[in-house]
Amino acid sequence: MKMQQVLRVGAQVGALKNPRVNLPTSLGMGLRARFQARSRTILLIPIVAAIFVSVAATAVWAQSASPALPKRLVADYGSWSKYQTPPYSAAQIPINMMTHILHAGIYIDGSANGTIDVPDGFVEPELISKAHSAGVKVFLLVGGDSGAFSTMAASDTLRVVLAQNLWDFAQQYGYDGVDIDWEYPGTADRSGYYQLMSALRSFFPSPTYQLSADIAPWGGPGYNLKKVSTVLDFLNIMTYDCAGPWTDDAQLNSPIFWDPHDPEPYECQPGGSVQEAINAFLQVAPAAKLNIGTPFYGYDYRTVTQLWESCTDCNWSVVSQNYGTFIKQRVNQDGWVRSYDSIAGVPYLLHSNGRPGFITYDDPSSTYLRVWYTDWERGLGGTFMWSLDADYDGTSQDLLNAMYNATLNNPSGATQ
Repeated sequence: MKMQQVLRVGAQVGALKNPRVNLPTSLGMGLRARFQARSRTILLIPIVAAIFVSVAATAVWAQSASPALPKRLVADYGSWSKYQTPPYSAAQIPINMMTHILHAGIYIDGSANGTIDVPDGFVEPELISKAHSAGVKVFLLVGGDSGAFSTMAASDTLRVVLAQNLWDFAQQYGYDGVDIDWEYPGTADRSGYYQLMSALRSFFPSPTYQLSADIAPWGGPGYNLKKVSTVLDFLNIMTYDCAGPWTDDAQLNSPIFWDPHDPEPYECQPGGSVQEAINAFLQVAPAAKLNIGTPFYGYDYRTVTQLWESCTDCNWSVVSQNYGTFIKQRVNQDGWVRSYDSIAGVPYLLHSNGRPGFITYDDPSSTYLRVWYTDWERGLGGTFMWSLDADYDGTSQDLLNAMYNATLNNPSGATQ
């Protein structure tokens, strides 16, 4: 992983370039380096069988999908992935297999003054030109400290400072919109969250520019979703990380359907499965504005021997692993055996000799099912993944291929 050099750029809010906003306050715009890794009961047989039934894609999603895809397929792309092994950059992105790219790596400054932190090497002109030549939109994915988000969202001045700085950066480098990854707004942030999104919309007018936000599957009053969904073009529901070092037992990372055998459902509920999250979010936002997330990574529990087994030391013995460079090489190999939760609709790995080891993950089949169920069974606007590089093994991108085939409602993709 490459350490990134400091990049600092200056701008003044007193000279606002956007004619819709005019504030006298002057605050500097500083950019400095920062890197952050994101950790981030149904009968299944009839649904799997239904995958092979042709479904006509008759809906037209305004501002939603490129002409090549009937639904949104949104790809999270981390700027740091070009420094990984194998490296993953714009050159490796199969651009025609998606409608949007969310370019991650920018963060709001921890001092909560409205400035943004950008790592040296983040700007990638090839990404913008390659995407735009294919009709694909590229957003800035903006993360950062929840407390800093809260402070800025509560301030009339700082909301505009942040929006101005993002606008200036987007204009300079050719971005088509912004995605806000605030993890997570609390009840006290309810008004500020909506006002922050509204401030961004005043700088990024529709339909020329688009806005989205990453939302926890359990929702929460801090998002103010009924109002926010009127401002944003789509919501990305992060239906993953039910597993991880924060759990007390071997959980499934991203169940499609809820398995009632889970001994500690509170670790993931509410919204603990794709089905349940969809049911909940359809109460507060139009289906066409909802995207469901699918993980290109899993979790390796090193001290348990079976699904749901307790591990009191999960905090140090559970690690995130990418599908393309770690999990794929262990499926029915090196003493690992693939198992399948037929209720949840997802696979996992166990050691064949009973040794400790449990890996929760998604393979092409479960990825296809999740996307197909979301797009065609439930009629949502699309799906997204975290993240593109995690699927890449140096030559192939199996999970992305499954997403693409499911988005096209191509039955042959279910058997890959």
